[in-house]
Amino acid sequence: QVQLVESGGGMVQAGDSLRLSCVASGRTISSYTMGWFRQAPGMEREFVARINSSGGSTRYADSVKGRFTISRDNAKNTVYLQMNSLKPEDTAIYYCAVSRMSYYNVQTMAVTGYDYWGQGTQVTVSS
Repeated sequence: QVQLVESGGGMVQAGDSLRLSCVASGRTISSYTMGWFRQAPGMEREFVARINSSGGSTRYADSVKGRFTISRDNAKNTVYLQMNSLKPEDTAIYYCAVSRMSYYNVQTMAVTGYDYWGQGTQVTVSS
């Protein structure tokens, strides 16, 4: 079992930045693909970004490409999401998740590709 705890969310204005953290416990995550997802009120949970086990490969949703950066520190069992140039449409609960699938499996861009989830952290962006 892996427990994930997200932090770093908050209320900001459009154009501001936030850095989300996801700390894992119970098992090392160094060999796993990690992902960030988000869910706005009344919407489906959607893919934001993923990163492979070494941190050398990443993939982003088109809506955040160029503004968000996913990274990881395996020594700290932690994954990050740096969010710059935030927009009101980025408002959502952000979740990190662990996948036991290969990074190159397309399912790692879907909710169904992940096995363990955190409780989420709220990000609210005002205009």
